[in-house]
Amino acid sequence: MNVVSHPTQVDGTSSRNGAHLIRTAEEALAIARRLAPVLAAGASERDSQRRLPHDEVRQFVGSGLWGIGIRSEFGGAGVSFETIIEVVATISEADPSIGQLPQNNYLLLENLHRIGTEAQKRFLFAEVLRGKVIGNAFAEAGGKDVQDIRGRIRRTPAGLRLNAHKVYCTNALFADWIPISGVDDDGNIVYAYVPRGAAGLTVLDDWSGFGQRTSASGTIIAENVEVDPAYVIERHKSAAKPGLSGPFAQLLHAAIDLGIARASFADAVRLARSASRPWIDSGLERAQDDPHTIALLGDLQIRVHAANAMVERAARILDAVRDHHDQADVARASVAVAEAKVLANDVALFASSKLFEFGGASSARTSLNLDRHWRNARTHTLHDPVRWKYHLIGNYVLNDRNPPLHNWA
Repeated sequence: MNVVSHPTQVDGTSSRNGAHLIRTAEEALAIARRLAPVLAAGASERDSQRRLPHDEVRQFVGSGLWGIGIRSEFGGAGVSFETIIEVVATISEADPSIGQLPQNNYLLLENLHRIGTEAQKRFLFAEVLRGKVIGNAFAEAGGKDVQDIRGRIRRTPAGLRLNAHKVYCTNALFADWIPISGVDDDGNIVYAYVPRGAAGLTVLDDWSGFGQRTSASGTIIAENVEVDPAYVIERHKSAAKPGLSGPFAQLLHAAIDLGIARASFADAVRLARSASRPWIDSGLERAQDDPHTIALLGDLQIRVHAANAMVERAARILDAVRDHHDQADVARASVAVAEAKVLANDVALFASSKLFEFGGASSARTSLNLDRHWRNARTHTLHDPVRWKYHLIGNYVLNDRNPPLHNWA
């Protein structure tokens, strides 16, 4: 277990290096596509050694991609959900652990635009555009469900104080600001942006999952941490009226799964082309002429393309109602995202398992580390149970029941 207590020990602070300011969606996509092979080059080694991507995160942040969703009136590019989702899928194809790092960042910035005060938006948006990183500390172990929050943000004679024990704090190890949720004195769930080096704040590098091994999803312990009231976000306000936080959060996860599927498919094609021997009963000279191999690869491509199309479709539906939506709009968006997530979930698992059949027994060598695709897919797809997506979709179609309004639907 590693304890990291100051941001300069983690990444040299991304803010020192600043960040490029992206102006358009086209520029964002071009930068993501140029950055992806750089991140992919060491992905397997980082996974096998569980070496956290400090330098790679600095490159990612410095590229300007973390702030692309910030609206133009606050200095950002204000790109569409569709662009953000494609950026996440592109980076996740290169390294899904890195692709997962900005997931909460994009969601939090979108929520901030919706429920933050003008001062909060101007300050925090400017911080991100300057190259500072937002982490995440919301989940807790135990409790009745994910919304049973035991963390507390209390008024004291010395001011607001935070006490909490958080798990699955993806990206917190690299962060400059960490939003940490807790229940306030009025019984509402709020969250406070806390500086990474705040006294009483401890970040543990204790994530031990067999997949997404370098996503820095460790533990945070906050012990009587001072909270600036100016940085408290009234999260409960987001539930006061229908919003897109839930479908956007779920679509970001689908994009990560899609990236894993794309990477698995690319390795499957490579293995099919490089297999040294055809099967003994085929009578063929080349393994890649095997009709079973050809058909299986065709099936795999159809599945990947179908998931890709559904993810893009869902993003466009969200974009159409991004700034103006009612309950019916949110329900329709949630169902579209659920459909996309089912396909992305399933093809990530399917492709990452099937790819070994194209390379035979030699593809199982640990030196190749091809099992990382399945380990990443299996770990990430456990984030929210996809079996409930079928229920959500069926209940909407059959019984006109709208999906619930939370980030896990």
